[in-house]
Amino acid sequence: MNVHDIRRQFPILDQEVNGKPLVYLDSSATSQKPIQVIETVEKYYKEINSNVHRGVHTLGTRATDAYEGAREKVRKFINAKSTQEVIFTRGTTTALNTVAASYAAENLNAGDEIVITYMEHHSNIIPWQQVAKRTGAVLKYIPLQEDGTISLDDVQATVTANTRVVSVMQVSNVLGVINPVKEIARIAHENGAIMVVDGAQSAPHMKIDVQDLDCDFLAFSGHKMCAPTGIGVLYGKKHLLEKMEPIEFGGEMIDFVHLQESTWKELPWKFEAGTPIIAGAIGLGAAIDFLNEIGLDNIEQHEHKLAAYALEKMSSVPGMTIYGPLDAAKRAGLVTFNISDVHPHDVATVLDAEGIAVRAGHHCAQPLMKWLKASATARASFYLYNTEDDIDKLVEGLVKTKEYFSDVF
Repeated sequence: MNVHDIRRQFPILDQEVNGKPLVYLDSSATSQKPIQVIETVEKYYKEINSNVHRGVHTLGTRATDAYEGAREKVRKFINAKSTQEVIFTRGTTTALNTVAASYAAENLNAGDEIVITYMEHHSNIIPWQQVAKRTGAVLKYIPLQEDGTISLDDVQATVTANTRVVSVMQVSNVLGVINPVKEIARIAHENGAIMVVDGAQSAPHMKIDVQDLDCDFLAFSGHKMCAPTGIGVLYGKKHLLEKMEPIEFGGEMIDFVHLQESTWKELPWKFEAGTPIIAGAIGLGAAIDFLNEIGLDNIEQHEHKLAAYALEKMSSVPGMTIYGPLDAAKRAGLVTFNISDVHPHDVATVLDAEGIAVRAGHHCAQPLMKWLKASATARASFYLYNTEDDIDKLVEGLVKTKEYFSDVF
């Protein structure tokens, strides 16, 4: 894996920000896009642009073939049994809301339990809060260890015979923790619950095999894995999806419409109402080709090296607090941190003046911020195009930030 060759395939990285070479360390929010994906989307609009499934003309056939071809690429990417188990959505948020509003809202009753963790993104908290309000179900949280990891003993203690849904992110967007979702799925199933996996931060960075994980649902977004914004995936086991009702209605998802009632198309189309995100899906297919060519194992190994290097270098910055496990083997390629007496927004502002893009705020994880006893944090996240030199520049910027605010105050 030659990182410098890979970087040349991302046009946006070849620019200056505030007079400094761009150092992009915000891939957990959204990744940059390689030229192959950009050109694929451009080609769709230049040469193929047409609606799918409906037309019998040549452009309609080409668009449908490309759209459904992308679905097959997703199927292989996550090792689903069938393309009927691959639903295109707007992203992880829509996918998780679909499971909550369709499956959970129709199958849960008062006293049933929904189990999540304190580290979840708001997209994997609020939908379950709404289901609990609607059904009378109880929302429970698996506690975290001191370093932010999950103990399977705590999972065993939290998941009970009354649990109907367990929903956990595979990788934390704040702590970088890699959660043992396969083992959690086993515990969920032993208690008669389904397992939902938020793969937003894992699908771009590591191989996912839904059959090996034995998860019942998986949600992830394209824009974090080199694809366009506005496209995502909901994987679901076929027997569950077949029993679920759509949550959006209209064209494309219907079989027959009568005056008083209607019937739905078969999977996966019954969950894809209206004109779908055609260019986004085709772009996602191109992104999957790109990632497969490099190799997910290579990407994961590269990011572990970057995480280890960052943990070592950043720990030397005066006043530095790093959240999550300090063992790089237990985390993905991101480091969330604070510098004493400097607000994370100020950290991000000073770094931006140096051309370095990091994220600052609560990262859509306010319950976790409360658990960390922090109102906000800064986060540097890495991807296949980042180098140790990027981290060196980050550390130089952090030292400069600390010195600047020490002089001011």
